[in-house]
Amino acid sequence: MTNSSKGIIFLGLPGSGKGTQADLLSGRFGLSHISTGEILRQSIAEKTPLGQQAQSYVERGELVPDQLLLDLIDYALQNNKHQSGWILDGFPRTVTQAIFLDKLLEKFPQTSVCVVNLEVPENVLIERLLQRGRQDDTDDIIRRRLEVYYKQTAPVLDYYSSKGQMNIVNGDRQLEEITDSLEKLISS
Repeated sequence: MTNSSKGIIFLGLPGSGKGTQADLLSGRFGLSHISTGEILRQSIAEKTPLGQQAQSYVERGELVPDQLLLDLIDYALQNNKHQSGWILDGFPRTVTQAIFLDKLLEKFPQTSVCVVNLEVPENVLIERLLQRGRQDDTDDIIRRRLEVYYKQTAPVLDYYSSKGQMNIVNGDRQLEEITDSLEKLISS
C-alpha cells in the first residue's frame, strides 16, 4: 500500500447515525474518529490554548467561531495517530467551514477524501432522537435543530455535490446494512 490515507466526512441530519457509524468504521478501518464536539470538550478539559479560547464561547452559550473550529480540526488532523486516515463527524456544518476545510486539506495531498450523507426521513429522525432520552432531545428542541440544519448545513450537501464528491447512503435501514454499504464505499 502507498502512503495515501483515507479521509471520510460524515454529513446528515441530527440522529442520522453519523456518530454510531463513525465509531464502528473507525475501529474496522483503523481510522481516527474526529468529532468536533469531542475535540472541543477534550481541548477544554486539557486546558490547551485552543481549548481555553473555546471555553469562553461555550461558557457564554455561543457558537465557537469558524476559525477556532478549523484550528482545532487542523490540530487533530496534524496529530492524527492513525496513518490510515480519519473520519470527520460534525464538521463542516456550513459552506464557509467546508471551504475552509478544503483549504486545510491541501496540507494533506496524500489523503483521498470521501464525503458521505446519511439520508434518513425526518419523521424517523425525530422518533430516534426522542428515544435517545437526552435532556435536550425534546420535540421542540429537535425541530429547532432540524430547522437550523436545513438553513445552515443542508447547503453543504449542494457544495460537495457540485464538486462531484457527494455519496448518499440510505440511513433508514438496519445498522449492519448501513455499515456494509459504508464499508463498500470506503473500500472502493
